[in-house]
Amino acid sequence: MDYEVIIVGGGPVGMWLAAELALAKVSVCVIERLEEPVSQSRALTLHPRTLEMFDMRGLKERFMQHGRPISTGHFAMLDTRLDFSMLDSSSNYTLFIPQVMTEQVIEEHAKALGVVIRRGEEVVSVREQDQGVEVVSVHVSGPQANVSVMTAAYVVGADGAGSIVRKQTGIAFPGTDTTLTAVLGDVELTVPPENGMRSEYTERGGVMIVPVSPDVYRVVLTTPHLMRVPKDVPVTLEEIKTELRYVLGTDLGISNPRWLSRFGNATRQAETYRKGRILLAGDAAHIHFPAGGQGMNVGLQEAANLGWKLAGVIRGWAPDTLLDSYHDERYPVNTQFLRNTEIQTHLLGFTSAVLAHRQLQEEWFRYPEINSSMAEQVSALDVFYPAVEDVPQHPLNGQRFADFPLLMNDGTKSYAYDLLHEGRFVLLHLAQDAKVAGELCNIPLAHLSYVEAVAEELPVGWSDVHTVLIRPDGYIAWAISVEQAGIPSVIGKGIARWCGGEPVLL
Repeated sequence: MDYEVIIVGGGPVGMWLAAELALAKVSVCVIERLEEPVSQSRALTLHPRTLEMFDMRGLKERFMQHGRPISTGHFAMLDTRLDFSMLDSSSNYTLFIPQVMTEQVIEEHAKALGVVIRRGEEVVSVREQDQGVEVVSVHVSGPQANVSVMTAAYVVGADGAGSIVRKQTGIAFPGTDTTLTAVLGDVELTVPPENGMRSEYTERGGVMIVPVSPDVYRVVLTTPHLMRVPKDVPVTLEEIKTELRYVLGTDLGISNPRWLSRFGNATRQAETYRKGRILLAGDAAHIHFPAGGQGMNVGLQEAANLGWKLAGVIRGWAPDTLLDSYHDERYPVNTQFLRNTEIQTHLLGFTSAVLAHRQLQEEWFRYPEINSSMAEQVSALDVFYPAVEDVPQHPLNGQRFADFPLLMNDGTKSYAYDLLHEGRFVLLHLAQDAKVAGELCNIPLAHLSYVEAVAEELPVGWSDVHTVLIRPDGYIAWAISVEQAGIPSVIGKGIARWCGGEPVLL
């Protein structure tokens, strides 16, 4: 094999997956058609769970340097905004950051970990063989179409909505076609909003304006006229001017467009995220109307879910069936996510019934409990995975691992997310049980870190926790209570169930 894993597509999802694999010492290559990263900032938002994920790898501050925290977010351009500041998270805000900067930070991280990146190559064939996958690509520039043939144990398609990996693998992509469209333009404004941002929605149309850079603003428009325009019709600056005048009474002096795009509400999801040695992630696995800025975030979280599982199978400590859990865990999460975007799309209509529904939704979101519940959903803080049956049952099993301060055995202070920088499992022992602790520190697994600490302030639901096993992607594999019978044996079997090998004898 040329590589253990080849990833087709070098956007943020493919690059983050590559970094996660490289963190586990997997030989990985990214093949990207574009010779240079895109200059247009398609996505502008990192949501709380994504920020937590970056925090677990010690990278959050790099993103914070290029972005601006915002404590609220919109749902279908409703006036009553979602309040992220109420969320129980160390990242209880969204980060407004151009995708260009997000990609730059991720790519720098991947390169530092030794990821091979082949730009300017377009994959034309993906074919699974007995022991691996053959990938054929052609160079997109130069006098001759030079062909490259490479092999890998596994291939991941992170190559967008039109994924050649998905198509050639024969994975069905059921769903619905585009029935309405909207437009966006990154432009200059002679008359920008007073506070830099503006959101307005009436029976004439919806407009959202946000700054992309000091001189450029993102203008997003949805109006009764625009909704009927086919997705493949090019957007013109005059079209945006006309619609702005119709909705706002002024075109704000827009000029010098950097990027104009029309997008639709086609909603599809791959029938399976895995077929043999080929897997899908990001837009290759699902497409949707870009409501709430969730798409890139969902893809990044998928990469985190898949990375350690693929590494475990390749390194031999996990069975091949672990890869099936990637689909089993993420498909239901993304099904709910797609319904979320469909609901938002419905609320972007202009009939009297829809406008009445919008008003009702505004009132609902004024209730803190409802607002918080939707903020948790949009931010992905409500994601949990089904607990497995053959480990001790505890309410924390399968739940998201939240950050909290720790007092280490050597007297230093730390935070729980610092324990996950290396991308290993973390066995966190909180009970100060000297008999058990003396044995736990000798577990010979390279992909497992053992930590003894005392929580300065326990999160909700943690008061009875003796020991907890945290997955590399920041979800709780299992927790055991101080009242659990036969704790040494239970811990040993729990480690073996998740980290491979025979039960650890304690």
